[in-house]
Amino acid sequence: MNRHLSEKHITSAICMMLTVFILLAAGISADAAGEEAPAPSQLYARCAVLMDAGTGRILFAKHGDEEAPMASTTKIMTCILALETGAPDDAVTFSKNAVRQPEVKLGAKEGETFHLKDLLYSLMLESHNDSAVAVAEHIAGSTEAFADMMNRKANEIGCTSTYFITPNGLDASDENGIHHTTASDLARILRYCIMESPEREAYLDITREPAWTLSDFGGTNSYSCTNHNAFLKMMDGALTGKTGFTADAGYCYAGALEREGRTFIVTLLACGWPNNKGYKWSDARTLMEYGLDSYKNCTLEPEDAGLCTYIENGFVSGYPGAENVKIPVRTEGEPVDILLRHDEMPDREIDLERSLEAPVDKGETLGYIEYNIEGFPTARFRLTAGCSARKRTFKVCFDWVIDHFLFEKY
Repeated sequence: MNRHLSEKHITSAICMMLTVFILLAAGISADAAGEEAPAPSQLYARCAVLMDAGTGRILFAKHGDEEAPMASTTKIMTCILALETGAPDDAVTFSKNAVRQPEVKLGAKEGETFHLKDLLYSLMLESHNDSAVAVAEHIAGSTEAFADMMNRKANEIGCTSTYFITPNGLDASDENGIHHTTASDLARILRYCIMESPEREAYLDITREPAWTLSDFGGTNSYSCTNHNAFLKMMDGALTGKTGFTADAGYCYAGALEREGRTFIVTLLACGWPNNKGYKWSDARTLMEYGLDSYKNCTLEPEDAGLCTYIENGFVSGYPGAENVKIPVRTEGEPVDILLRHDEMPDREIDLERSLEAPVDKGETLGYIEYNIEGFPTARFRLTAGCSARKRTFKVCFDWVIDHFLFEKY
């Protein structure tokens, strides 16, 4: 539907809203305590992203859309799919294929059976490759079928440059290319896990656990797992994370932090090779500190923009004789929290019906006001009719005249 505002309406809207945004900008500047930290210029990672987990807006990127292998950060998707499609007490049996997986591995024997929940700790804390295959085969019947599930979920999340082949992230290729993602897509996947998935709390519980002990169904073998996500103890508010390494991918990492109502996600690909295992922790801290220092909370609210629209052949009490009547337009919606630098200001687009045929009901949606930052949509509020307008007919006007002049109801 094409909706347009006349030039005078656009001008009026901008003038009426200017005060709101000046106040908003003043509030942001006051909170910012000076200029933000400079954007990181020295990172070890070839590909890196800092994301606002609340909105999904990418705040910083270094080759954020470059495709690269992602090693065991793949297991983020494996875990969330298992949580969403399996049950914690499911019995998962290790196949010959699972047992044959290379290190790092749990070391279970063929035919050994575990609860699904226990294997997810093995998957995420120790990054066991055999557990990933056992879980995938249990959920989908084969690793190939599970990879199809992974790719469908990635597409649903909005990933445009991700291709899964294995459930554990080992380097692989097929007729469609190599097992890969981008730093931007990996951030979208982690955001889904911690912000949107119905199993987000279960995911966080698993990935924050410092250690876990599991036993097979027979109780004859016991295994211990230790969380290798050092970032959990590096910064206050660390939420979750997953490391990865293969010869092709190098060191990789995806992690999240929450502080003062702000949630940041950092993803790193190709962040050094042996003997540079610590590069990923340095880059993760650098990007998180940049986010914390530079981006402050801001709330966008549905303010009255002073807009109006014209109703053709409309009747509004008090204006029965006009050919077209003007009715006020209200802005409605829930406040939206976003992160802004002190020098950022949302752009706005007004999409409103310039004129309508009567009747129009009070509260009817007439359009939208949308706010975006550098093209990224951050908020959308409804524009609604501030009053009703009946269709102007002879009977409606005649009844109004009788009521007004004979009975003085108005």
